[in-house]
Amino acid sequence: MNTKLTLTIEKSIIEKAKSYANRKSRSLSDIIENYLKKLTIEEETTKLDTNPLVESLRGSFKISKDSDYKKILQERRENKYL
Repeated sequence: MNTKLTLTIEKSIIEKAKSYANRKSRSLSDIIENYLKKLTIEEETTKLDTNPLVESLRGSFKISKDSDYKKILQERRENKYL
């Protein structure tokens, strides 16, 4: 069942979003609904049992997707202990 939702968004953002939706041949409502679905599904599937301190640090820094964190960790350990 669909329900109406009222949002308050800057006019320039709305205009850009409508233009984007038009270029993609989709409605703005559809785009927003799918985005919210994706957000809530990701949150449910990636929720980890972590302590509050670790959780508070989530998103504090960004690393590129093509970075090899194991290699970076190994290099930092070598620099620290060798």
